[in-house]
Amino acid sequence: FLFCMKDFHKREVAFERVVFFSDAIVAIAITLLALELKLEVPEGHTLSFADLAIPWKSYVAFLLSFINIAGFWRTHHQIYSYIHKMDTVSMAYNFCWLFFIVTLPFSTNVLSNHFGNAVAIFLYSSNIFALSILQNFIWDSAEAKKDFINENVVTEAERSRLRVMFNLDMINGLLCIALSFFYPTLAFFLLFFKI
Repeated sequence: FLFCMKDFHKREVAFERVVFFSDAIVAIAITLLALELKLEVPEGHTLSFADLAIPWKSYVAFLLSFINIAGFWRTHHQIYSYIHKMDTVSMAYNFCWLFFIVTLPFSTNVLSNHFGNAVAIFLYSSNIFALSILQNFIWDSAEAKKDFINENVVTEAERSRLRVMFNLDMINGLLCIALSFFYPTLAFFLLFFKI
């Protein structure tokens, strides 16, 4: 058994399947956001334009999460245009990243139902912070293995830009977590307008 596990850890994972699976999970998560949008109109009441504005908190939370998921997917797509191999460690980081992608609709629901609440913003900020850490781990894991990144495609300037972007995402998430205790509204705006 130990011999098989040792061999399994050395083996490369079917790269394209994991990337396509990741894209599908992101698509599902972004779709789940829309399913949380609900418009409650009492029976017998004629729908008016004013009724459309009632769930504005849900709209704002939806927009925030749509922007965040789209941004994290864009970064994920970009780094996997440079990475062309994957092992079980990088796959584990990718699955952890996916875990926090699929929990974002839950964090969004909590945020829309408890808009401006410190605990809700803490939860959401923690979700974003975890995603930013894991995208960093994915990249670091690939960089640690010399043949996992296509050196002909990625330039040193692009590596530096990615590193700065990853660090700013982590700082932004950590700052939002800290601000959620004292200035939850400011933390909420920082989640929209990143550093």
